[in-house]
Amino acid sequence: MRTPICDFVKKYADSKSVRLHMPGHKGVGSLCESLDITEIAGADSLFEANGIIRESEKNASALFGSETFYSTEGSSLCIRAMVYMLSLYAKEIGRKPLILAGRNAHKTFLSALALTDTDVFWIYPKKYESYLSCSVTASELEDIFKSSSELPIAVYLTSPDYLGNFSDIAGVAEVCHKYGVLLCVDNAHGAYLKFLSPSKHPIDLGADICCDSAHKTLPALTGSAYLHVSKNAPESFSREAKNALCLFASTSPSYLLLESLDKTNAYLEGHAERLNAFLPLLDSLREELCANGYALIENEELKITIDAKAYGYYGDELADILYKNGIVCEFADRDHLVMMFTPENSSSDIDKVKKALTSIEKKEALVNAPKEFFAPVRAMSVREAVFSPQERLPIYECEGRVLASASVPCPPAVPIVVSGEIIDKNAIELFEYYGIDSCVVVKKK
Repeated sequence: MRTPICDFVKKYADSKSVRLHMPGHKGVGSLCESLDITEIAGADSLFEANGIIRESEKNASALFGSETFYSTEGSSLCIRAMVYMLSLYAKEIGRKPLILAGRNAHKTFLSALALTDTDVFWIYPKKYESYLSCSVTASELEDIFKSSSELPIAVYLTSPDYLGNFSDIAGVAEVCHKYGVLLCVDNAHGAYLKFLSPSKHPIDLGADICCDSAHKTLPALTGSAYLHVSKNAPESFSREAKNALCLFASTSPSYLLLESLDKTNAYLEGHAERLNAFLPLLDSLREELCANGYALIENEELKITIDAKAYGYYGDELADILYKNGIVCEFADRDHLVMMFTPENSSSDIDKVKKALTSIEKKEALVNAPKEFFAPVRAMSVREAVFSPQERLPIYECEGRVLASASVPCPPAVPIVVSGEIIDKNAIELFEYYGIDSCVVVKKK
């Protein structure tokens, strides 16, 4: 597969031209400055693409079986664009811009709701689920639709979630389309799913629109992402996608990230074979860990999530032990240890992880659990809260106050309470359990 962006930039770098354009480093430096350019003649323009960038995006579209658009600002940009497109579509067909969303949505989704003045109602996690998860089945969704006085314009799900759990995207898509509702999926952690056999990518399972973070599970630079529009989505989506991205994006997209996405296209031509060769190594690691007494709680192919307390440790304790053994994990909190793998990890990497984890002595399980997730009371819309005068208070002073800004670190960037909701005793207990010591709340009048 051709890599038109990479080819152009490499040719330009080799030309040793005098650079009387941005960036200010002029292609000089010890990093990758010679390959860092701007929209010079022939380099195309991301949001008005009709040259090498458009050719590269078409290559990506062919690989994913969708209309695919590049983002150099991660899936966060794509999420804002998707919510905008859904809101615009609702208005075009005379519907209220209302989205039914899984509660484990990334905090970027909240900012998108605020910026587009889109309303939301939530699907909450089941009693046994972490606030980071919110698996949804087709029958559950149909029950919600049947009992609702007003159908949403779209269902918005995060699948796979941060812990590696999936919702039933195929079943949910079927129910959505039966009721004339669109399906939008945050697939930031699942770009590779297209290349499994069979594909588990949301677009192939019936989603109308989704985003992938190429950098999370593919060999792309951080910030590289895709916005995918299904061929079955409303016709306006493909036409409006570039404008939607442009509305929220920087006018200085990184050519290094565009080159990375371009190069990834060539890599993906052989990715199914790589995955087929690599996944048995992870299956073997899972078997070893389970035999050693670890409880694994996910079902995503490239992620291993350990229920740390079942092994007698907090997740961050296990992460510290691994760190001392030269292993750096994606995420750890009191409950979980999350490890993300790709075929770029060697078999020796996996052996090192296995040796480190199986050498840790199992202890009596820790029984202190976070308070069950709850449905906070909504006092105002997300937009009203976000754009209200605000103040930051210590958590012990926040009871009864309305949250203005999502108080959660990234990762995992999944809010416990969302903007516009009242912080009660249950919320404070969860904040304290997860180490959140202050919140930004709406100022009292």
